[in-house]
Amino acid sequence: MELPMTLQAALAEQLDSAQQAEVLSAAGEVSRRYRAREKKSFQIRNRAEALAYALARMPATYGAVCRALRYSLEGLGGLTQAPLSLLDVGAGTGAAAWAAAGLAELSSVTCLEYADEMRKLGESLMHGEGSPLKQAEWSRLELVSQPIGKRADLVVASYVVNEIREEDRGKVLAKLWEATGKLLLLVEPGTPEGFRVLKEARSRLLESGAHVLAPCPQEGPCPLPDGDWCHFVCRIQRTRLHKLAKEGEAPFEDEKFSYLAVSREKGNLCGARVLRHPYRGKGYVRLELCSKEGLKQQTVSKREGPLYKAAKKAVCGDLF
Repeated sequence: MELPMTLQAALAEQLDSAQQAEVLSAAGEVSRRYRAREKKSFQIRNRAEALAYALARMPATYGAVCRALRYSLEGLGGLTQAPLSLLDVGAGTGAAAWAAAGLAELSSVTCLEYADEMRKLGESLMHGEGSPLKQAEWSRLELVSQPIGKRADLVVASYVVNEIREEDRGKVLAKLWEATGKLLLLVEPGTPEGFRVLKEARSRLLESGAHVLAPCPQEGPCPLPDGDWCHFVCRIQRTRLHKLAKEGEAPFEDEKFSYLAVSREKGNLCGARVLRHPYRGKGYVRLELCSKEGLKQQTVSKREGPLYKAAKKAVCGDLF
């Protein structure tokens, strides 16, 4: 998976107009602070850092949201026939909105971001030639203290809730759910902490009347044992600029992510979620699944024809 060509071109154009050495120097510092999750110090302080963040993190965020949103939309069925309005909360430089634009017809797009330099850069990227998001509106929002003030069919908050202080998360989740017309998608790092945050969010949202669309195939307690966590992986192809920002030569990177999708109406998902990379033996495939009945292992043999073909194609995260 890779960024849309129009977004790649817009990022390259922004870098051409900046001091490349300054941006690449900023990339290392931004990446260090991001990985360390230094909540008090992780602030984008200038345009160079905003561009460094976009080069380093937009591909992974785009890929994770793409994958999570594709699985989420599978459960909406007929609800996606009409164009969807989108609200990207904590938008950063707009990666989630770009992902949504590639998967659904969007009637309107609103991006809400507190950091001025991130918001300015995100807006500039969407105004590039050939962009499908030229009509997107950007506004400044401090999510904890201010009301969202808008509502949309699809609300996305990617890598946001985990950054909120624990005592404020319930209030923030209530705001996000209030703003949701059809579908709310939360995406977080695929770590034990990211999963814990989403597991708590799942409980709060179910109490508020939400219905789980994905990844869970049921709305009861999570069947995973203590010490385990639900997460998935998307492989991102690195561009030349991405390699520079990451100071690496590998042609790809793997982004581990966890997600939760809830809706106003019950979805129509059928099947079980593949939780691990399938084991492909000689003439059989063994799957680790989360089903309506709980965790189970299913072995599909070559003799089972179409089911075997489906099992061979399945990857971690798919419905089976």
